[in-house]
Amino acid sequence: MWLIGGVLIFLAIKKQMEPSLLLPMGFGAILINLPNSGAKHVIDHLFNIGINDNELMPLILFIGIGAMIDFAPLLTNPKLMIFGAAAQFGIFFTLCLASFLGFELKDAASIAIIGAADGPTSIFVAIQLASNYTAAIMVAAYSYMALVPIVQPPIIKLCTTKKERMIRMPYVGKPVSKLTKILFPIVVTVIVGLVAPDAVALIGFLMFGNLIRECGVLDSLSETAQKVLANLITIFLGITIASKMTAAEFLRIETLLIMGLGLFAFVFDTFGGVMIAKLMNLFTKNKINPMIGAAGISAFPMSARVVNKLGLEEDNQNFLLMHSIGVNVSGQIASVIAGGLLLSFVQNIIGG
Repeated sequence: MWLIGGVLIFLAIKKQMEPSLLLPMGFGAILINLPNSGAKHVIDHLFNIGINDNELMPLILFIGIGAMIDFAPLLTNPKLMIFGAAAQFGIFFTLCLASFLGFELKDAASIAIIGAADGPTSIFVAIQLASNYTAAIMVAAYSYMALVPIVQPPIIKLCTTKKERMIRMPYVGKPVSKLTKILFPIVVTVIVGLVAPDAVALIGFLMFGNLIRECGVLDSLSETAQKVLANLITIFLGITIASKMTAAEFLRIETLLIMGLGLFAFVFDTFGGVMIAKLMNLFTKNKINPMIGAAGISAFPMSARVVNKLGLEEDNQNFLLMHSIGVNVSGQIASVIAGGLLLSFVQNIIGG
């Protein structure tokens, strides 16, 4: 576990992969595994208060994430929501695979949501379902968020041709009214609440953060949520996750299997988004660059940046950022809905 902690610290500092999260996770893993560690009960207590008892930390973090998100690219082109939905394909495919491999339904569902590359949602689902593998699931979810720039490019290139990657999509930024931006988070919360009631806490906190951003009367609060609040919670969340990274809980064969299944879900989420874009190109006159479909995973804004970078590598005048951002934020919403649907499905089965 000291070695694992050291690897996470190396990735955070040397490779600059989500350092605000991986650094506290890595240091926490070392801290919690020291012989007779006096920090263990403190970190365990923090875990119980901030995650286990009420999922407080992931929910508060969603306020900060919501405050960072600009939904204007999505509101300008609502059909981008299709790609956000398609990029959740791997979640449900992995649910079936994990169940086939012998995991309990509650564990299979918790493992499957890793594919969204959405740490807070993964934690929320795993805790709600009382998964037996919470530690591995949390670490896998945040690790794959950090590894987006490494994992996604080869998958995207494997699924597309050079000609497809060079498709240009001029961005026509239609003005979005302030009223629309204010109503959007409210309407989305209501709709998701009716479709997936178990996702209301997640989507509600996310959209509340966005409402703070768009209302225009809470600029200082919005800035605090985006920077101070999000960074503070991320630090505490990282070191708190380490409370479950003890050797006894983490060094099991099931952990490796979970990491593999999480990667499988992540790969197929990316694959699903790209292939739906390719399918739509068969029926549309204005061709879509299929790479933007890969941004439908929830890793905001890393995935959108990866897609834009790949577009520029093929054609230095091919700017896909606004399109990929629109898909990326739709994936953020879709992953929360997927998490809520999984919760409802599993709880109904277990309850039944």
